[in-house]
Amino acid sequence: MSFFNNEHLGKLILRLALGITLLLHGIAKIGAPDVLESIGEHLEHLSLPAPLAFGVFAGELMAPLMILAGWRCRVGGALAAVNMVFAIALMRMSAIWSLGDTGGWHLETEVLMLGASLALMFCGSGRMAIRPD
Repeated sequence: MSFFNNEHLGKLILRLALGITLLLHGIAKIGAPDVLESIGEHLEHLSLPAPLAFGVFAGELMAPLMILAGWRCRVGGALAAVNMVFAIALMRMSAIWSLGDTGGWHLETEVLMLGASLALMFCGSGRMAIRPD
């Protein structure tokens, strides 16, 4: 197998990039005590139950840890994908048709994380994982 034909290394790189990025978002929310209340209020404003705000922890703490370790990576990818769909729908919908000054889509980070989450959900962790799937 050549170095440039290594799907398992590619999956590891994808897992590290997504897992670290999501985990840092989750860690930042732990340190900010009003974040869950703010998200809960936003959910209530949209006629959704405020306790759904705890799903942020599943999507930004549990899912990236599962993804990084490669343990139940498909489940972690699914959790992260649901988290990103909610993040886009609830918090970033106003930016869906807008571009930045340099032409970049305002949702590019969220869409890239959603795409990476879906890719891991369908492809699994690869061999370089605690429990390859």
